[in-house]
Amino acid sequence: MTDHDAASDDDKDETDAFAAEIDRARALLDGDGIEAIHVGVVRDGEIDTTFAQRSDGDSAGEGLRALALLAAHVRLVANEAGVDASTVAGDAATLAGQVEQIPASTDDLPEE
Repeated sequence: MTDHDAASDDDKDETDAFAAEIDRARALLDGDGIEAIHVGVVRDGEIDTTFAQRSDGDSAGEGLRALALLAAHVRLVANEAGVDASTVAGDAATLAGQVEQIPASTDDLPEE
């Protein structure tokens, strides 16, 4: 087996693993027990995210679920960035205090 063949096998394994994750996500979305979902898509280095939550009229429970989902997202971003979750949370809180309107897409984000 050549280095090229080994690289091709690695690419195929990664593609298969990614396809399996997509299939798993689709199966989860078909379930009736979903209360909330947060999706992040990375394309050409740009990240787009969206959040949706079902409501059953329990505003206290909705707030806690939304906070739990936010906490999970903060931890995910921190892990990806290799920093503490408290750093990401602090940066997010600072940014939240500076924005007057929630951007609908990455095109609406302020320039760095």
